[in-house]
Amino acid sequence: MKRMVNQSEIEIIEGDLTEMNTEAIVNAANVHLQHGGGVAGAIVRKGGMVIQTESNQIGYCPVGEAVITGAGDLKARYVIHTVGPQMGEGNEDEKLAKAIQNSLKTAEKYCLSSIAFPAVSCGIYGFPIKQGAEIMIKTAIDYLKGITKIKKVIFCLFGENNYQVFEKELSHQIIE
Repeated sequence: MKRMVNQSEIEIIEGDLTEMNTEAIVNAANVHLQHGGGVAGAIVRKGGMVIQTESNQIGYCPVGEAVITGAGDLKARYVIHTVGPQMGEGNEDEKLAKAIQNSLKTAEKYCLSSIAFPAVSCGIYGFPIKQGAEIMIKTAIDYLKGITKIKKVIFCLFGENNYQVFEKELSHQIIE
């Protein structure tokens, strides 16, 4: 499913984030940038230890912020690592919106035109998928309404249920 926002496109797909052919993919990272499991582990397994090595050099990323590394052997050129909130830590909605916004700002800073996100914080961090979809999509729409060089934002979801939740939310926020 695709929707336009100004001159940019938001697309929802079900698939493997590590196979995305965008300029950047977003890693749902932890604050210490240690990529052992989940999305982060899959990115390093497929992209190579160079991603972990570069992350180790950065060392730390606060909740809601974003940092960038190369993408090793991935199809993408870069990995933007953002730390979403864990459910129950407080101000989760605001922190998730900030994580998405800062990922987009990082892509902009590096003059990237395409970026793919997973469902940040909606796995082991316990963020409800529907609430996460609403915040992530709204944040992307709001960002793309401004002046930007980003032409494509993809939400690449693992599993049919997650895909359907994001698809429904995008349809709700942007009526064709």
